Amino acid sequence: MKVHLTLKSANVKTGPIPVSTTEKDSCPAECAMRAECYAASGPLALHWAAVSNGTRGTTWGQFTQAIAALPDGQLWRHNQAGDLPQIDGTIDAVKLGQLVAANQGKRGFTYSHHRDSASLAWIKHANAWGFTVNLSANDLIDADALADTECGPVVVVVPSTVTENTKTPAGRSVVICPATQRDDVSCATCQLCQRQRAAIVAFPAHGTRKRVIDIKLAA
Repeated sequence: MKVHLTLKSANVKTGPIPVSTTEKDSCPAECAMRAECYAASGPLALHWAAVSNGTRGTTWGQFTQAIAALPDGQLWRHNQAGDLPQIDGTIDAVKLGQLVAANQGKRGFTYSHHRDSASLAWIKHANAWGFTVNLSANDLIDADALADTECGPVVVVVPSTVTENTKTPAGRSVVICPATQRDDVSCATCQLCQRQRAAIVAFPAHGTRKRVIDIKLAA
């Protein structure tokens, strides 16, 4: 398992916080957005490919040591690309436990498309232990289904035209990611995805595959 840690991101949307990238094999094969993943194109795709083929990055053990060495209270984002480590489609509980332990005293957060029952159980534990794992939904109906599991906060992709806060079919509040709407907001200043919360955070489709995602969500 290869993973790369950038101690100070140059991405204006994340802001100058530590950000990691995990190899592509961490992503579940059944991810409904796999073909439209924003990380599969542009400069990030080149970085992700280098991590995935082993020419860039470190071992998981070295990565968790680096996380443990971060200052107490440090906000950091796990996986600008990639997912939590897995074994045969299910989250690797040992590796996740190592990451949760390394994160103690820090303010890490991430997103995951893993949703088999065992993975959801481990995600729920990670959230309870202070490492925020957002469940990634494919649409608003899916967001309600994931919220019903009560395993963690939920995020969702919405059409690029959706720029105002809205509701799910079940009536849950949906907040549009502020960093997608304002140039003066980033993960570093917003920090909403790091919090345990009831509101669902929505990311309007963006990037080179925006039109494809819009069509897919309208189907």
